[in-house]
Amino acid sequence: MNQEIADPEARLTAPIRNSSVLLSPTPRGARLARLLATEQLRAWGIPLDRAPHVVAELAANAATHGRVPGRDFRLTLYVVGGTLRIEVADTRGDRVPRIQDPVGEAESGRGLVLVDALADRWGAVTGPPPRKTVWAEIDLPPGPGRLCCGAGDGLSQGTHE
Repeated sequence: MNQEIADPEARLTAPIRNSSVLLSPTPRGARLARLLATEQLRAWGIPLDRAPHVVAELAANAATHGRVPGRDFRLTLYVVGGTLRIEVADTRGDRVPRIQDPVGEAESGRGLVLVDALADRWGAVTGPPPRKTVWAEIDLPPGPGRLCCGAGDGLSQGTHE
């Protein structure tokens, strides 16, 4: 029997990790978001197979579609139990993202398709005005310091369609 599940005290003492940074809504800020996230996840011992790509896409969208001159976007990473949550908040609450089929050979328009494929759940919430937050969650494999089941309850604000 898995002692992490059998011992309710283990759930209460599982570490909650978080990191947050403001970045300029530029291509350079989006690249920096991916680099900083990769280094933070590496320090936490989180697998780097999907998360850096999700961060890159969400940050690129914030820099491209959420840009307001003079206002930064915020990248936040949380690890609670067995879930990594990635949030990118910008100040364009009037532009809620949707998956759209890319047009022909267009060089853009595939970011949310990739997020949808790589993340276990994702969505967007607005508020407080003028803010919106686009989030994605990735279920992590069981490992040292992470519970395999149940600790992520209440994190999700919705699921992708």
